[in-house]
Amino acid sequence: MQLLQNTSLKNYNTFGIKVKAKYFVAVSSIKALRDVLTLKGYPNKLLLGGGSNMLLTQDQNKLVIHINIKGISIEQEHNDFVLVRANAGENWHEFVLWCLKHDFGGLENLSLIPGNVGTAPIQNIGAYGVELKDTFVSCNAIHIKTLKEATFNKNECNFGYRNSIFKNEEKGKYIITSVLFKLTKKNHKLHIDYGAITSQLKAQNINNPTIQDVSKAVIAIRESKLPDPKLIGNSGSFFKNPVISKTKFKNLQDNFKDIPSYPVSKNEVKVPAGWLIEKAGFKGKRFGKYGVHKNQALVLVNYGGAEGSDILKLSKLIQKTVLRLFDISIEAEVNIL
Repeated sequence: MQLLQNTSLKNYNTFGIKVKAKYFVAVSSIKALRDVLTLKGYPNKLLLGGGSNMLLTQDQNKLVIHINIKGISIEQEHNDFVLVRANAGENWHEFVLWCLKHDFGGLENLSLIPGNVGTAPIQNIGAYGVELKDTFVSCNAIHIKTLKEATFNKNECNFGYRNSIFKNEEKGKYIITSVLFKLTKKNHKLHIDYGAITSQLKAQNINNPTIQDVSKAVIAIRESKLPDPKLIGNSGSFFKNPVISKTKFKNLQDNFKDIPSYPVSKNEVKVPAGWLIEKAGFKGKRFGKYGVHKNQALVLVNYGGAEGSDILKLSKLIQKTVLRLFDISIEAEVNIL
């Protein structure tokens, strides 16, 4: 464990924002994590995983702790399912690929989502009709102040749309160290009716897809729409899809006949934020070093050299415009620091 000073975080955030951490340390074990948390003289701490769900707008005058605890293990195996534990520092997509290699089903729709395993439950990551909570069993976490280890089951996590207890009641109190998943070994339940998955499989002449086929279809779709953070700085979807009442949606249809929606409940629907942003004229719009991606209006990008404050200013302009045009508030999905 090595404590560094004035360390660049450019390579630790997928936006590629050039800010510095006054103090920085990477931990690769729970013991090292406990040791760091007991250090005196560093009252302000920032936890950093894959850096995919954050926008850094300024230098971090605190101790930045990079969670790099690795490891994947099978805890229980039965005829129909398996319990797999992944440690917090594992790259999410690489973990999904590991599961697919072993023919374990349930995570294929979540292929190519950026970030690490440890931050996935916080956001309850989801894509193409599947959310993390669908296969989640529990997670282990360390309490930042008491250093005691706790286990949270699915009910205790209080998962919602891009939400969990770790963004609300327990925000900033725990560090997730590992996550336990229940995955299928056979009779995999495929989710191929959402988005363009069916069309992608059809284009490949696949009539009886495997979980590997679904993963490849999802990867192809995501790569066609979303820029690679290694090439163009971004954090994936910047905004959440807003949920509005059916009454409000019907009123919007009077002026916008083609407005899409997805049912949420008896009285509510979800409207794609990307559609709203595109209709507001922002898709593909560039402002020098930053802008909105040409293929996906949900994605704000750093073309190189942009500051976090630039991206934040653009996000607020988009929110203000969407609210004015549609009377819908869209909320940022990323953490702004």
